[in-house]
Amino acid sequence: MARIAGVNIPTQKRVEIALTYIHGIGDAKAREITGKLGIPSERRVNELTDAEVVQIREAIDADYTVEGDLRRETAMNIKRLMDLACYRGLRHRKGLPVRGQRTHTNARTRKGKAKPIAGKKK
Repeated sequence: MARIAGVNIPTQKRVEIALTYIHGIGDAKAREITGKLGIPSERRVNELTDAEVVQIREAIDADYTVEGDLRRETAMNIKRLMDLACYRGLRHRKGLPVRGQRTHTNARTRKGKAKPIAGKKK
């Protein structure tokens, strides 16, 4: 099992698909990495040599922000908005949708399970 950026990537999958298991690498970046290193798209992770795994690891470390660093950066951006007390920061703080979605009927993912209100029956 290959370990890249602190993540055990699955061995039976194609390299492009397996790289997407790393937080911060999607389909496009995975394709870009394999293309840059000259790894064929139909190649499986268990068919990679140790040198190729090291090449992939070094390419990701050099060019991309992934896993812990990316999560930390995202959390710091949200914390900055909350400290500024701007509109987006207040929405984050209250646990409401941040990007202008309606909250009258939807937004259950952000708001949580519906709470019954006493005396609302008709």
